[in-house]
Amino acid sequence: MKPLVFQGIATAMVTPMTATGVDYDALARFIDFQLENGVNALVAVGTTGESATLSPEERKEVIRFTVRRVAGRVPVIAGTGTNHTQHVLEFTRSACGDGADAVLVVTPYYNKATQAGLIAHFTAVADASEKPVILYNVPSRTGCNLLPDAAAVLSKHPNINAIKEASGNMAQVVELVSKCGDDLYVYSGEDGVVVPILSMGGKGCISVMSNVVPKASVAMTDAYFRGDTAEAARIQCQLWPLIHCLFSEVNPIPAKAAVSAMGFGEEHLRLPLTPMEPAHRAALLAEMRKLGVV
Repeated sequence: MKPLVFQGIATAMVTPMTATGVDYDALARFIDFQLENGVNALVAVGTTGESATLSPEERKEVIRFTVRRVAGRVPVIAGTGTNHTQHVLEFTRSACGDGADAVLVVTPYYNKATQAGLIAHFTAVADASEKPVILYNVPSRTGCNLLPDAAAVLSKHPNINAIKEASGNMAQVVELVSKCGDDLYVYSGEDGVVVPILSMGGKGCISVMSNVVPKASVAMTDAYFRGDTAEAARIQCQLWPLIHCLFSEVNPIPAKAAVSAMGFGEEHLRLPLTPMEPAHRAALLAEMRKLGVV
């Protein structure tokens, strides 16, 4: 049995920024807030962390900073994926050397790949990694879908530990579980289907909503794992309006707006991302007020 990196909720953290760079003071406070509210792991420099517009050195430093601030209290998962395999190897080796507990690697975007290419890409990363590798399948953003047959091949690699599954296709999740079994842990990559994926044997969620409601997100997975499926489903449904607002524009625009409203840095995004549209912002803040977040 492969080691389980985490069970429950891993927050895919926003990266607080100013016009001049990463706001490490706000990031430190945000990490502390997440830990105080019981999250089970933290993801640094994922999609929600604006990895696409951080410089290579910023990516590495945010991971180093997160590892130091967390100080072993929960696992730190480093986002090291790009569409250039050699760059992924560099980021992965750096993150492992800086103390990350696992790496999260997205399927190559824009240039994409065949299923054989995806197997070769992820195998190269896993061969280079000293820590468990979590595959990340999000075809809506990458234009590239890692199919269950290819995932089953990759699941045999001892360093390939899990998959963050965000295809939006529950039938694909069922096929994935049936073909990979205990060789590949499954995490939901979509906040709206956490409980359904847990019902298929999933181990938790790599979450955007937990940036805003970490305690409630953890309560949902805790309820499921103690056998109270009805309570888990109730929380899933209760959080649905917030989830809808958090994805009313491309992630992480709404998440950055929400976290800023909570006092964790400026609402600064790097182009091509722009601030949230006023109508969407109003709806988001209204849901946050209903939940007592602001």
